[in-house]
Amino acid sequence: MESATQMLKRAVELDSNKKYSEAKVCYEEGLEMLLKILPALTEEALKNQIRIKVSAYMKRAEELKDFIAKNKSDGKFHERIEIKDNQRGCSYCNLFSKYIDANLTSVFINDAYIRSHHQILNLLRFCELLVKKAKNLKSIKVLTGQDENNCVEQREKLEELSASLKAYGVTMAVEFSSTIHDREIGFDNGWIIKIGRGLDYFKAPKGRISLGFCDMDLRECHETIIDVYNTN
Repeated sequence: MESATQMLKRAVELDSNKKYSEAKVCYEEGLEMLLKILPALTEEALKNQIRIKVSAYMKRAEELKDFIAKNKSDGKFHERIEIKDNQRGCSYCNLFSKYIDANLTSVFINDAYIRSHHQILNLLRFCELLVKKAKNLKSIKVLTGQDENNCVEQREKLEELSASLKAYGVTMAVEFSSTIHDREIGFDNGWIIKIGRGLDYFKAPKGRISLGFCDMDLRECHETIIDVYNTN
C-alpha cells in the first residue's frame, strides 16, 4: 500500500508541475499497484475509499493520455525534465524508455563529447537500452568530436561497439566533427531529445565497489535540463 501511495503522490506532484508524460506513467504504475492490493483487503469501508481514489486517478490518467496524444498530433508536445545536482533515479531507462517503441528503426546521436572511456561507456549503455526496447531498430548514427589526445583509442572503442551492435542486426555509423556544439538525440518515431550535458550527466561513482557503480539509477547526477519534443 505504501509503495502505491508514494507513486500516486509522485504522479500528483508531476501533474501539478506540468510534467504530464511522467505523471501519466506514475498514475498508471500507482493504479496497477492499488488494483493488485484491493482484492486482499477485508475492511469494506477501506475498499470503498480506495475504489473512489482509483476512479479519480483513472480519470486523470485518461485525461493526460488524451492531452498528450492531441499535442503530439498537433506537433505541440514539449516536456522539460530538470535534473538537480546529486539527484538519483535518472538512468537512461528511467527517463527515455517511454519514447522507445516498435516504430523506432533509426536513431541519430549528436554529442560533441563521446571521447573519453566513461563517455563511450555512456553511449554503450544508451545503445543497450535501444536494442532491448526498440525491437525493429536498424541503424544508429553518431556525430561527435575527436579526442585529439587519444584518437586511436577512441576509434578502436567505437569500432568495437559498432561490431557488437552488428551482432544484434544494428549498424552504427560514426562521424567526427570539429564544429559540433548542439547535443541532440533524434528518433525516427518522432521524438527529439535535447540534453544540456548530452549523455554525460552522471557523476563518477564513489568507488569501484559502491552502489551506483553498475546501476545508474543509484548514481548521482550533475544538474542539467532535458527538453523532449515530438515532431510527428
